Amino acid sequence: MTKKIYVAGHNGMVGSALIRRLGHEPTNEIITATRTELDLTNQQAVFEFFADKKIDQIYLAAAKVGGIQANNVYPADFIYENLMIEANIIHSAHMNNVNKLLFLGSSCIYPKMANQPIKEDALLSGYLEPTNEPYAIAKIAGIKLCESYNRQYGRDYRSVMPCNLYGPGDNFHPENSHVIPALIRKFDEAKINGHSEVEVWGTGAPRREFLHVDDMADASIHVMNLKEEIYRMETCQTLSHLNIGAGYDLSIREISEKIAMVVGYKGLLRWDETKPDGTPKKLMLSNKISALGWTPNISLEAGLKSTYDWYRACDKGLVRL
Repeated sequence: MTKKIYVAGHNGMVGSALIRRLGHEPTNEIITATRTELDLTNQQAVFEFFADKKIDQIYLAAAKVGGIQANNVYPADFIYENLMIEANIIHSAHMNNVNKLLFLGSSCIYPKMANQPIKEDALLSGYLEPTNEPYAIAKIAGIKLCESYNRQYGRDYRSVMPCNLYGPGDNFHPENSHVIPALIRKFDEAKINGHSEVEVWGTGAPRREFLHVDDMADASIHVMNLKEEIYRMETCQTLSHLNIGAGYDLSIREISEKIAMVVGYKGLLRWDETKPDGTPKKLMLSNKISALGWTPNISLEAGLKSTYDWYRACDKGLVRL
């Protein structure tokens, strides 16, 4: 039987990875809509889209995303757009009797000083990192929307919280991107232009966990397709979300050096300690998803190489530069 699956945010890094993976199954009918075709911040438009398409499953990967600088400069955009997108999709899914939905959040939902590794129950146990608080609050709201529709209406809306993601389809904008794509671009341009040094923000001391986006897509599909009784048994509660991580972290200095090596940049790294570091450490405990039968397959070294190869091979007009 054909399964009609809507991927919200299909042109983004996670959405495009989901499309690649879901396309392997011939019984999946993938439904997408570009921003010009469907404004996800427009409640009526989203409702009418769902009513027309008769969808079976939804992967909610659409979001406004960016790095520290983008979150600092555009906090209103980040909280407003993300709240509207998730509220419209989740409510319209319910109103059109879509019972299966997976919401993709972010590890920034956890308190800045959460105990490491971070367990799912650390949610709402302390203050958030100020630099991305509006985005984090929007993502927490997405979890609570799923929980609330499950409680009140018996829906099966699940949430997964990935660590820092990277891979093909990432945003390589010099100001609005995350650390891995930003450094890939910086080191590549420095190599091409013969620069003797590259400036990197912060002290290099904070530690982060990184997961390749294809691993994240596999994990998302795995969680979506788990039988409800098995999923509930492992999460141990009706109201829950699952961490999706690589299981280890690196310092920003270490990841920067690895990226420089992959790119082939041999100059110096100059650390600008006047710039913010963000959360000092962020490693998630992913034992629940492991108990449910999923583990990552792509090593960091292989993932960085494939991401750089994709960046170099892409037509510059197609990469968000």
